[in-house]
Amino acid sequence: MADTAKYDLNVILDPGLTEAQLQTEKDAVVTQVERAEGSIVELDEWGIRRLAYPIRKGNEGYYLIYRLELSGTAPKTIEAALRQRDNVMRVLVVKDRPEWKTRKAKPVAEGEGAAA
Repeated sequence: MADTAKYDLNVILDPGLTEAQLQTEKDAVVTQVERAEGSIVELDEWGIRRLAYPIRKGNEGYYLIYRLELSGTAPKTIEAALRQRDNVMRVLVVKDRPEWKTRKAKPVAEGEGAAA
């Protein structure tokens, strides 16, 4: 794959899914990523968590966080396809930016480090 970028794909599923239904939804994500000629780097499965605000009159959702490598308009295609699924409550694709993960050290002002 030429010219790929890293993305985070956040999917919130209906918390009432059975193991078989959950696996079907995971397979659907894998299928969409493969169709977009991307690759899944990592899956972070958070499980059932409380939502920040109600979605479909529910207060909980099953969280899946994927790290992907994609190219071109693939993120929009994947997001649109997953939104069509009945058990998917929310989908968010965010481009991974390395500068968000590093914290710059605060510069030490002159005279602060010296003892009086």
